Amino acid sequence: MLGQEMYEIRRIADMIVKARKVVVFTGAGVSTESGIPDFRSPGGIWTRFDPDDFTLDKFLSSQETRRKQWELLLEGGLFKNIVPNKAHLAIADLEKIGKLDCVITQNIDGLHQKAGNSPEKVFELHGNMRAVRCLDCGRRYSIEEIHSLGFDPEKIPVCPRCGGILKPDVIFFGEALPQDTLTEASLHASNCDLMIIVGSSLVVYPAAYMPQYAKQQGAKIAIVNLSATPMDDTADAVVRHSASEAMDAIVLEVKKLL
Repeated sequence: MLGQEMYEIRRIADMIVKARKVVVFTGAGVSTESGIPDFRSPGGIWTRFDPDDFTLDKFLSSQETRRKQWELLLEGGLFKNIVPNKAHLAIADLEKIGKLDCVITQNIDGLHQKAGNSPEKVFELHGNMRAVRCLDCGRRYSIEEIHSLGFDPEKIPVCPRCGGILKPDVIFFGEALPQDTLTEASLHASNCDLMIIVGSSLVVYPAAYMPQYAKQQGAKIAIVNLSATPMDDTADAVVRHSASEAMDAIVLEVKKLL
């Protein structure tokens, strides 16, 4: 890393040690380093699938759309064999050493929990692709439970209990964010004194309001992202580097200071 990057990394580490409540806000830049394609970038999901297939109305009204969704989930290998990277592990370490209030994430892969963060400390604003919900009876299943039933390309999986429509437990276009999760995440964002933004371009709303809530209440803002964000000019520290390397270095510095 360059000298300026290390200077900012040490500043963020110092902020973490001095902070009372640290909230980490994560975006796609964390997941891509585990091999998960970004939905919007070149080569991402939108370039390989019709975005209309990810609208709630199309999912509910079209059996063909539901079939394609299940083929993507169960046979496409989108999240198959993915493992947390150093950024996920570093964020989990912050919890282990008592310096993490919670994680607010735009990601749907469940890798924060897999890395070791407590599920109750992870607020998934856009849902979790490893879970499936029945739209009729409301029962929730893991993707492994549905996969164990076997996938027939000619048949669309239905709820084993009531036969209702199964939907990935993620937020589609045209669908509101889960209100309870959004409310809880907003409260944590508004009551932290340091928010670290990792791997988010801060352009997807309403999720991108979270750092603004923190800033409005006087919290310090640290940004770790490869590209510029709308909050760079008002942030207290900015590291323009990969999430995994930067977060690993930050937590290493934190441990030295404790």
